[in-house]
Amino acid sequence: MRKIKELRQSLLISVWFMFLTFPIMVIRVNTIDNIIEWRWMNMIYVGLGSFVFSFIWRYLLSKKQSGAKLLKADKPAYLLPMQRIFANPWMQMSALFFIAVFAVIFPFVFSSYQINIMTTALMYVVLGLGLNIVVGQAGLLNLGYAAFYAVGAYSYALLNYHFGIGFWTALPIGAALAALFGIILGLPVLRLRGDYLAIVTLGFGEIVRLVLENWNEFSFGPSGISNIPRPGFFGIELNFEQVSAYLYFLVIGICLLAIFVIRRLQNSRIGRAWIAMREDEVACQSMGIDMTRAKLTALALSSMWAGLVGVIFAAKTTFINPASFTFLESAMILSIIVIGGMGTILGVIVGAFLLILLPEYLRALSDYRMLAFGAAIVLMMIFRPQGIVTVSRRTYQFSDENHAPDISTK
Repeated sequence: MRKIKELRQSLLISVWFMFLTFPIMVIRVNTIDNIIEWRWMNMIYVGLGSFVFSFIWRYLLSKKQSGAKLLKADKPAYLLPMQRIFANPWMQMSALFFIAVFAVIFPFVFSSYQINIMTTALMYVVLGLGLNIVVGQAGLLNLGYAAFYAVGAYSYALLNYHFGIGFWTALPIGAALAALFGIILGLPVLRLRGDYLAIVTLGFGEIVRLVLENWNEFSFGPSGISNIPRPGFFGIELNFEQVSAYLYFLVIGICLLAIFVIRRLQNSRIGRAWIAMREDEVACQSMGIDMTRAKLTALALSSMWAGLVGVIFAAKTTFINPASFTFLESAMILSIIVIGGMGTILGVIVGAFLLILLPEYLRALSDYRMLAFGAAIVLMMIFRPQGIVTVSRRTYQFSDENHAPDISTK
């Protein structure tokens, strides 16, 4: 009886889709011969596709609901085969070893195009890790993260254009200026949270973009800045392939540094303050945590990584303009965190590789690649809303035998 009901609902959905897409998919006006072409086969394709997709969708939703009921019934949880395999420390070390070997030999085996898109994916890993400090750990929704990205890029471009400052000198300067802008943003929004904070950060990002686009004397307006020099290697002249490999290894080093620093911050006093602030600001403040210091530190450290990547982006592309730092850029970085898993380092890495590399490798689908990409994100959010990698929470249980708390993770 339930299957018949699902079939009936899927049939109604297919009829509804056929009705909605009828003017677009069936009717086509031939302006040359002044006739109307009726493409009835397209209606059949839409009906069959929507029926099959709806039926599979409902089947997967029923499986998800039955799995949730099993977990609520306090049945013993099970591990997936891959999780069971990688729970072994030797398997973890082996996986890290093979990943390291693959990362080292990658630029010597693949083409320059593959190296460039992998470098871009690694840059988004760092951007995601930086935004994850504010969103995933501190619980502050920032929709204007591309503004700090732009600060780093324009810092290098303008300093090089006016004063001839090189890449390695501009790298810490861009990071420091982005951190300063993070503090400037944080000071007036210390009492805001939730949707109000998101609106303010969104406005800040748009202000920065509009200033860069309209202040021609300062930022050269929509024309942007070109001929930005790539990073040098002890004065040695490098060709395009060598520069691509050099930037690839440089971004890997920045990525490893970001992972190390952010992991240490998670286990530090300030990291625990961020997590407490994310869970409940009132309880956090009542426990004596300095909310001003915690928020400003989170915004400054998060912005610093965006500034670093901004300098690398300017050196990689050798041309920047305000169109590279729109709200869609901030939304993409935020999507990396949400899909990968908020508050997790591994989740951000996986999310960055999926969202950056997947559209590139779906180019074989031509005009439909973004449709497939969007469908994959929608399915991910429905069947795995907590993200690919879930955060493990520490729990403390008192042990009478050892008179010490037993620490475990869930």
